[in-house]
Amino acid sequence: MSFADLKRKSQNNFATLTKELEKANSSSSADERFWKPSVDAAGNGFAVIRFLPAPEGEDVPWAKLYSHAFQGPGGWYIENSLTTIGGKDPVGEINRRLWNSGSDADKETARKQKRKLSYYANIYVVSDKANPENEGKVFLYKFGKKIFDKIMAAMQPEFEDETPINPFDMWEGANFKLKITNVAGYWNYDKSEFAAPAALSADDSQLESIWKSEHSLAAFTAADNFKSYEELEERLNLVLGVTQTPAAARAKVARPTLDEEIEDEEFTAPAPRREPALPKVAVAAGVDEDEDDALSYFARLAEED
Repeated sequence: MSFADLKRKSQNNFATLTKELEKANSSSSADERFWKPSVDAAGNGFAVIRFLPAPEGEDVPWAKLYSHAFQGPGGWYIENSLTTIGGKDPVGEINRRLWNSGSDADKETARKQKRKLSYYANIYVVSDKANPENEGKVFLYKFGKKIFDKIMAAMQPEFEDETPINPFDMWEGANFKLKITNVAGYWNYDKSEFAAPAALSADDSQLESIWKSEHSLAAFTAADNFKSYEELEERLNLVLGVTQTPAAARAKVARPTLDEEIEDEEFTAPAPRREPALPKVAVAAGVDEDEDDALSYFARLAEED
């Protein structure tokens, strides 16, 4: 390229570099294995995805993970819950005390500290007009209870005139039309639905290539993805102000950005019992609270006393 060409293309070069810089800045902290839908200025979005079967060497095509995300006097507590793998968790034990205290204020604190439920699955992006570069690729997708309920409804339909399908099957499954609407400032998935069953592709070699591109799901619930009870308890005490929180430790805990839709548990009240209230906490902003999920998590904890 001559110097004259360099001069003539300088503006185009600048525009190209600017786009690359924006791309680098936007993805610097993102996990590129994950796909996330996009919405327009009105908060509406649409994409077509296909849930994929379990990856090679694994049996279940999704992973289920409980976590906590809330703020106390000592900063943010953002940790995976040991209840995911059947263990006792320090937040659950404190929440049991709060819920049993008989105090409405304590119950509200327990609600803000309750578990959040997330699911993970491998997907193939069929159509994503907002981000066409994602089409034809395999990603991990993190979603909440509402979408999982739609998967379960497809597998176990409510009425006898409906035929069950396996949404994770490459040959007899179905594409999922993800429809996002803005309801009271939150992402809503109620209009999302499965299309008619059809093979993802007629070419088995292509399907095999897609399957071999999947990411591990077992890693999300592997033991090394969880801190020990003692480590979690130490962090929780710092966040709640039970012990003094060093300024350096607080500075390292940034405010999180959570998905717009994660499971929010409702509580079943056990017998009242008075105990001292613990410090107030704040729940992460931007969380779509799914109050129709009336889980008995705290009722079961109360029964263990």
